[in-house]
Amino acid sequence: MMNLISLLIFLLLPLAMLATVAAPADAVDPTPIPLWADGTVPGALGTRPEDTPSLTPYLPDVTATAPRPAMVICPGGGYGGLADHEGRDYALFLNQQGIACFVLKYRLGSAGYRHPVMLQDAARAVRLVRARAAAWNIDPKRVGIMGSSAGGHLASTLLTHFNAGKADDPDPVERQSSRPALGVLCYAVISMQSDLTHAGSRNNLLGDAPAQGLVDNLSSERQVTPQTPPCFIWHTGEDTAVNVGNSLMFASALQASKVPFDLHIYQKGGHGIGLSDKSPFTNVHPWANDLIYWLKAQGWM
Repeated sequence: MMNLISLLIFLLLPLAMLATVAAPADAVDPTPIPLWADGTVPGALGTRPEDTPSLTPYLPDVTATAPRPAMVICPGGGYGGLADHEGRDYALFLNQQGIACFVLKYRLGSAGYRHPVMLQDAARAVRLVRARAAAWNIDPKRVGIMGSSAGGHLASTLLTHFNAGKADDPDPVERQSSRPALGVLCYAVISMQSDLTHAGSRNNLLGDAPAQGLVDNLSSERQVTPQTPPCFIWHTGEDTAVNVGNSLMFASALQASKVPFDLHIYQKGGHGIGLSDKSPFTNVHPWANDLIYWLKAQGWM
């Protein structure tokens, strides 16, 4: 009998060890990387955690030989907070598809910041991923940006306000382009116009009484050009926090400029639903699989 028990232990021990090795990659969150490594953050109001923007890298748990695509993710929160389920959860889901992800902690209106600081953080994030592409085995030509709600506004702002970088800048990160390869906008605040915007997001971004010129410049539906990157846009008809008209108007502007896009309006679901699922993501909202289909159709993955 003892010999049989010993044999069973011998046979099962490798399986137990394998289970330990195969523990979920999300058991411990990765360490955030400051956007400005030297600690000198442009426009910083202090040295608090909320004054230090960063990227948290989530890399696919696979050994890839070819460089892979990457997504910079801007969580929502009305420019006053950052929703974890619109950052970390998206990253873990996209990791399952072989996409490297970087969740952006950008500076917020609730900490005393106003435009253009948030845009500066988003642009720096895309540049930083490109600058370190070789170290992360990333294709620098396939760096996209994704955002939800106010994070979607930030993403749409970069999609319409990017630049090529400065070739002679002493900082190698600043030599990179901030133009995303594509954009993913989830129930995004697009407009800053008073009849369509989300008031809390606008106040946190622009203050209580912004000039009309600034409002127009930060209304992304008015800033689309033929150079705007392709976009995947989705919203729900039942969203009572951010008017679905934001997504409709942005899609219309993309169409007018002949920019490729997918637009999905789902009937059901309130604001901020995210994936409507948690890891291991076996029952995600349909938009997630629609997104993967679109990304493949773009030749992006």
